[in-house]
Amino acid sequence: MSQNLISIGFGNSVVSRRVVAIISPNAAPIRRLRDEAREEKRLIDATQGRRTRAVVITDSNHVILSAIQAETLAQRFSPSGSLAKEDLEE
Repeated sequence: MSQNLISIGFGNSVVSRRVVAIISPNAAPIRRLRDEAREEKRLIDATQGRRTRAVVITDSNHVILSAIQAETLAQRFSPSGSLAKEDLEE
């Protein structure tokens, strides 16, 4: 069984079938989620010291920080490599 790896930036990848959500990091609840994950040792920082632009949540409840825009990561998950703008705004 092959596993599709999706690049989340700087040579880092995630297994696509394990991703539950890709979220913009700006909201206060997401900051709390990130802080809780850090305290519980479930946070993975893949930003290489850059600004966090997306938060990836996995089915194992790990929280992964990425320096790639959430919209760009979402496009990488679609089979054709592109999503309609309406798909991203729903």
